[in-house]
Amino acid sequence: MDAAGSPLFADLPHNVIRKWDPAGGTTVVRTRSGYADADIPPGKAMGSNGMTLDGQGRLTLCEPGNRRVTRIEDDGTVTVLADRFDGQRLNSPNDLVFRSDGLLYFTDPPHGLALEDDDPAKELTVNGLYVVAGGAVRLAAGDMTRPNGLAFSPDERHLYVSNSDGRAKLWMKYDVAADGTLGNGRVLLDLTSEHGQAPDGMKVDRDGNLYCTGPGGLWILDADGAVLGRIKMRPEPSNCAWGDDSGATLYLTCVDRVCRITTKVRGIRPPLPAPTGASTA
Repeated sequence: MDAAGSPLFADLPHNVIRKWDPAGGTTVVRTRSGYADADIPPGKAMGSNGMTLDGQGRLTLCEPGNRRVTRIEDDGTVTVLADRFDGQRLNSPNDLVFRSDGLLYFTDPPHGLALEDDDPAKELTVNGLYVVAGGAVRLAAGDMTRPNGLAFSPDERHLYVSNSDGRAKLWMKYDVAADGTLGNGRVLLDLTSEHGQAPDGMKVDRDGNLYCTGPGGLWILDADGAVLGRIKMRPEPSNCAWGDDSGATLYLTCVDRVCRITTKVRGIRPPLPAPTGASTA
C-alpha cells in the first residue's frame, strides 16, 4: 500500500510495480522493478516481489532478479539496504517487514534462481531469514527450506514466517527479543497434506489474527495457529495487504487479478509509529 492506502502490487513476469485506485484504475508506477535488464529470461518471474513502507513512508522492496533489498528515496534515487551476507550474494529476496523501531527483516529463498538450490550462481548454502540493523545484515533464522511471507504480532513480540515449500507447507512462529534476535522457533500450522499451492504472503489484524495465503485460498488463524476459517479461492492468492483509509479492506493478489474484501476488523498498515520504550538498532 502507498501512504494513502491505495494498493501497490508487483507484476513479477513483467518486471513492473502497478498501482490501483478507484478513480484512475491501474497504472505502472515503476519499471525494471526487480531486474535491471530490459528482458527477463523466458519463464522467469524476476520482477520485484514483497514491498512495504518504512517509518518515513519510503517504499522498500525486494528485488529477486537483482538479488537485493532496496529503498526508494524521496528524490527517486535507490539505496541498497542488503545485497550480501558474509561477503556472498543473496539468493533472491522475497518478502520483508519492518519492526516499528526500524529493524528490517527479509526472507531469501532461491526462487529467483533458475535451478534454485542447484543453481551455479547460488553463493549461500542457507535459505535464510535476515535482519538489517545499523546497516549490517545478520542471519536471524536458517531453519526453513523456503522462507517467504512475514508478519509481526501487534505487540511485535512474535514474528510469523511462511515456508513456501510444497514438501513442507508450514507457518513458523518465533519469539522476538528486544535486540531483534529470534528464538524458540516452532511450527504454528502444518498444511503439507492440503492440496494446492505452498504458503506465501500473510498479514495480521489488530486483534492478532493471521491472514495467510496458502493451499486452496486464504486461511485465517488465531495467534496460536488454530484455524478460524478459510476463504476458498480460485485462482489461489499469492499475497495480501490491508488498505483504504480505514484499514478494513483486505486486498489479495491472485495470479492475473487483484481482489478485495471488506472485513469487520482492521488490519495493521505501515508505516508504524515507534512504540514507547522501543529498542533502537
